[in-house]
Amino acid sequence: MTAEPGGPAPSTEALAAEVAALRARLDDVADLGARLDRAESVLAIYDLKARYGDLVDARFHQGQVAAPEVVADAAARAAALFTEDGTWDGGPTLGAVTGRAAIAERLAAPTLVFSRHLFLSPHITVDGDRAAGRWNLLSPSTRPDGSHLWICGWEDDTYQRVDGVWLHHTMRLTTLFVAPAGEGWPRILA
Repeated sequence: MTAEPGGPAPSTEALAAEVAALRARLDDVADLGARLDRAESVLAIYDLKARYGDLVDARFHQGQVAAPEVVADAAARAAALFTEDGTWDGGPTLGAVTGRAAIAERLAAPTLVFSRHLFLSPHITVDGDRAAGRWNLLSPSTRPDGSHLWICGWEDDTYQRVDGVWLHHTMRLTTLFVAPAGEGWPRILA
């Protein structure tokens, strides 16, 4: 509110109301910015989890463990999706390791000859530069003895934004069940 040329100056009350209205608009803009950051963070975390799944599955080719250099590269790239002090926890069967080098080493030694990580129904909460998520997991898998399995469970993750990039800080697998898959998928992989 400004005074008309030659007109009376606005009252103190009118100026205070205008300032209050401007502050409310600034609060709305700040809230919108925070909401946009949370939404973009959730999308970045979806992308992070998809890249992780693609990389751990890249360790397998046509129903067999891929060439050692392919496995090592995929393991190192998957480990790079964790913070420097990140923890990968596969539960009692697969063990837990901390630190990128240990994660890469663990992922370079697959216990299966095939898997496909299908992450479903994500629940992500973002709080500034930290976030938490739970992903349901369904994974068709094949053991070295040729038996085919369905692995079902969930992964509880924590994330940190480091230099503007979202990374896993912890990933913990809880297995709900492992069930035989009968004939499995050899024809699909052929």
